Amino acid sequence: MGKSRQSEHKYFLSWLIDTAIDQKVDAIIVAGDIFDTGSPPSYARELYNQFIVNLRSTGIHIIILGGNHDSVATLSESKELLGYFNTHVIPGALSDISEQVITLHDPNGLPLLIICAIPYLRPRDIMLSLAGQSGSDKKQNLQQAISDHYQSIYSLAKERKKKIYNETNQKVPIIATGHLTTVDAKSSESVREIYIGSLDAFPSSAFPPADYIALGHIHLAQKVGGKEHIRYCGSPIPLSFDELNNDKTIVIAKFDEDKFIAAIPKEIPRFQPMHLIKGDLKTIENEINKLAKLYNKSQPAWLDIEVSTQDYLNDLQQRIQSMIEGFPLEVLLLRKERKQRLQSIDSVTKETLQELTPKDVFERRLASENWDGDELQDRKIRISKSFDQIVNDLMTEADA
Repeated sequence: MGKSRQSEHKYFLSWLIDTAIDQKVDAIIVAGDIFDTGSPPSYARELYNQFIVNLRSTGIHIIILGGNHDSVATLSESKELLGYFNTHVIPGALSDISEQVITLHDPNGLPLLIICAIPYLRPRDIMLSLAGQSGSDKKQNLQQAISDHYQSIYSLAKERKKKIYNETNQKVPIIATGHLTTVDAKSSESVREIYIGSLDAFPSSAFPPADYIALGHIHLAQKVGGKEHIRYCGSPIPLSFDELNNDKTIVIAKFDEDKFIAAIPKEIPRFQPMHLIKGDLKTIENEINKLAKLYNKSQPAWLDIEVSTQDYLNDLQQRIQSMIEGFPLEVLLLRKERKQRLQSIDSVTKETLQELTPKDVFERRLASENWDGDELQDRKIRISKSFDQIVNDLMTEADA
């Protein structure tokens, strides 16, 4: 929405190092989506590199896994260099899967744990696409390919664990990772779906029996299938306003030798105030007046405002702007209540989906939003161009 999250990430990374030292952790696992794009801006790369440099003096290991937002090439370019900083980078599925089985050691050289380092798995990296397959066949084959990849790496980890015990009498836990959607995982607006058209969710029963499974991709912290040892820690900052009611956490996994003891969520401080306000204009004005007393102009609060009114207000933008005038508040998103937007669309058209092209449906959806102002108009244009490119790419794939 036109706002940089640079300062929030900077504060979080500093807090993370302090917390890791305080909690005496042995390793930090980042389960994918290091960046939000395959071509991250220079400040994001700087934060990434500086964090790893700052962490080096602590002796804490860090495991970096590629996510669906990440470029394999971008993460690979510094992989070898970062290896000298107690850092293991797994950008994508590797041709030699033994490289995805990582043993970490303490300062005395004794083994601490084994990691099945599994990043976001792109279908082309783990399976062949066969002509004539139905959608159901593709879904089943992809699920099986992911499961086989996990089982193969876990088998290597078990062999290594046995070897460690025979040589040192040390019992070490096996931690698996992943970057994917699991069945019944609760998502949020800002999560981009993966495996669309093939496999939308991976069953937790298909994971190997690792001592702990650290997952990425879903932004909301949660257990998977009610199991304490399979978790999403969630994103470190809210990436959409619908995430504000959920605590942002890291998860500290504790072990006694190779026995999992507990997964302890630790709440991350909020480094940027954000609020979602819903209601009629009077309710919104009252909430704005309350919030104005909580902040100062050095760090304004960001607002998402959803208006519920039956009236047509062609000056809604101006009314809201007058309410926040002089207050340390910024409106990032202003829209009508979803139910009213949908009613508005229904009142305009009664076409069925069969009568509409994908572009028609997309245009109807755009029409339900408020695009007042030059900045929002520019955003609308960028969204439309992205949609056209996606449709064009899909048609090209289909023709191929």
